[in-house]
Amino acid sequence: MRLQNKVAIVTGGSTGIGKAIVQRFAREGAAVTIDYVEGQQSGAEAIAEQIRSDGGKAIAVQASVDTEADVQALVDATVKEFGRLDIYVNNAGIEHRVPFLETPLTLWEKVIAVNLTGAFLGCRIGAQQMVKQGDGGRLINISSVHEDLPMPTNSPYCASKGGLRMLMRTICDELAPYKITVNNIGPGAVDTPLDADIKAQPAVYQQLLAEIPLGRMGQPDEIAGVAVFLASDEGGYVTGSTYFIDGGLMRYAKSL
Repeated sequence: MRLQNKVAIVTGGSTGIGKAIVQRFAREGAAVTIDYVEGQQSGAEAIAEQIRSDGGKAIAVQASVDTEADVQALVDATVKEFGRLDIYVNNAGIEHRVPFLETPLTLWEKVIAVNLTGAFLGCRIGAQQMVKQGDGGRLINISSVHEDLPMPTNSPYCASKGGLRMLMRTICDELAPYKITVNNIGPGAVDTPLDADIKAQPAVYQQLLAEIPLGRMGQPDEIAGVAVFLASDEGGYVTGSTYFIDGGLMRYAKSL
């Protein structure tokens, strides 16, 4: 098992990509803290209970990633339960598509708060704990193809992911002396509840698939596999990179 004796936090870990990462980490031997937001307790607790019944270690903790005190409490609860922190995965994120000219400031501020400020807090507070321990660690951000690829009607989301790219690239240099690696995973279209509205529209869904060279959506476990690599000793020499998992979406040139 590649994560034996490691301790991980996964934000937004009760559903979608986060859930897949939690489950893969547990199967690879890691003790996992599942962060969830209000209203998702039952799902998070069910995942934690399943991991424990399978012989693993897991707890569920409610925390809003855009609130500094909550993130600190999340790390503190993890260290209290498992004794340390080795891996912090910033997975929690939100998305609301609105034409730019109609985008209210409140929406912009909320998306930036969760997607970018939340990752900033997770990286900073997680890294502070890792530095205190003195033996390195892993910071992994679940970004998006939209950290590089524009998406009309989604300016707050794209801006948050573009900011996440430069946050990762900047802090990887600062944290390298502490043996802490920092990397992003940039999913394309992944079959999660976040994209359920697309699948519910056959014409839109087929248009999406037509723009993906591999002709299908990705699965959450395919993202989780890359997260395991980056969290493990095998990924120890990787830092400052984004791994795009998109079925070729970003390389599709249409009729050019």
